Amino acid sequence: MSKIKSLILGSAAMLAAASGAQAADLPVKAKAVQYVKICSLYGAGFYYIPGTDTCIKLGGYVQLDVTVNGTAHHQPAWNNSGNTGLQNRASDYFVTRARTSLNIDTRTGTEYGVVRTYWSSNFQHTSGEGPSSGVLTMDFGFIQFAGFTLGKAISAFQTPWGGSPVGLNTSNLIGGYDNATGINQIAYTWQFGNGISAQVGIEDNRVINRAPIFNGAIASTATNFFTGAYTNASGGNVSPDFVGNVRIDQAAFTAQLSGGLHNIHANYYGTTEPTGHPSDEWGFAIAGGLQLKSLPTGPGDKLSLEATYSDGAPKYVIGGTTGNNFDAFNNSGTSSPAFYQSFASLALFDGVYTTNGSIEKTKVWGFRGGYEHNWSPNWQTTVFGSYTHVDYNSNATTIFCTNTAAFYAAGSTCNPDFNIWQVGSRTAWTPVRNLTFSGEVMYTTLDQSNTGGTTAVAAGAAGLFKPAGAYEFKDQGILSGNFRVRRTW
Repeated sequence: MSKIKSLILGSAAMLAAASGAQAADLPVKAKAVQYVKICSLYGAGFYYIPGTDTCIKLGGYVQLDVTVNGTAHHQPAWNNSGNTGLQNRASDYFVTRARTSLNIDTRTGTEYGVVRTYWSSNFQHTSGEGPSSGVLTMDFGFIQFAGFTLGKAISAFQTPWGGSPVGLNTSNLIGGYDNATGINQIAYTWQFGNGISAQVGIEDNRVINRAPIFNGAIASTATNFFTGAYTNASGGNVSPDFVGNVRIDQAAFTAQLSGGLHNIHANYYGTTEPTGHPSDEWGFAIAGGLQLKSLPTGPGDKLSLEATYSDGAPKYVIGGTTGNNFDAFNNSGTSSPAFYQSFASLALFDGVYTTNGSIEKTKVWGFRGGYEHNWSPNWQTTVFGSYTHVDYNSNATTIFCTNTAAFYAAGSTCNPDFNIWQVGSRTAWTPVRNLTFSGEVMYTTLDQSNTGGTTAVAAGAAGLFKPAGAYEFKDQGILSGNFRVRRTW
């Protein structure tokens, strides 16, 4: 009996051991590995960089623009934008551009708060460039740390909506400040709570915020605006611009007041140092903006309004994305058969001076606005407009007109003051998320103040193909249009 019992117990032990061995050999499902960890601290789209506590977000878009009677970014057909203002067979009737944009946003939590870096660049190819060529641009590249913004970023003077009070395709709705591609700066922001903030900054004024200076003591390089540039008498870069704003952001509205100081530093009276120079002047600009976001017309509708005044700082009204000369011809509509064509020629300067005189600052003011209505989640229409006035005082007018007298025919009146009007509309269709097709039309008026005409247009000047003859000073209207498709990711 004991032998039988021992045999049974031994067999049971062997079966148990065999069963345990088989269980140990069975595969076990491995725990899922999260190769890219989602970072939910800063909103959708952020991920942790492996091995760090830094979160990163990649974004961008691919875009095609087709513009008629203007540039790829829908700047109207004035000669500031190439040959489009000639209105002849040398003009580009339409322009195309393909653009790819990439941006990288990183954020790291520290004892000083979030450290952020942001970088954005565009790769683009525009009509007229070689088949395999293109342009690389850098719009933004900045660091934010403990309230400071350091690098190429949006100016503290600019409203949050900048040159696009509502959804626009054009980069040239003037009448207010716009540096859509950023400006080098050091700025500091205070957050007071309840949506109230203030910001001050020092900014590079070399290109974006500076118009030329006109020296009436130096003869112009040409007696007409279309065969040679007038001498730019700006001196070196000796002082940054100083800017600031106070803003309140609420669910129903955003309001901002901005101010800026701009140094005007001219070169010499003559072509050599001993001729002396005028003292520096300081220009300024002030602006107010209001955006209403809870309108009874429908969800998502917006109304944006902005007004800006400057004295010696005109680029705060005619923004940095726009040049300083506005010239356009017209093939018809002269008041007399004696004129071959009509044209307008407008020039923007920080100031004007002559020998032993001071700098006469240019006053510019403007306003712009737009309304955006959402017909449905997929369809949207905007209407927009602007008005800009440029005023040269009596001293500046005398200096300018004396220097350019050869440009004016007998009996003509010289007056460099001018206005620019703009009105337009855009309709956009978004069939699927982040894919938008849009069409925009805009009418621009160059409202000049000269009377009479000129005979100073050189016959057959390179690239112009204009004959010698009499040309009438006259306001010019420019109708332009843009089609755009953009896929954002």
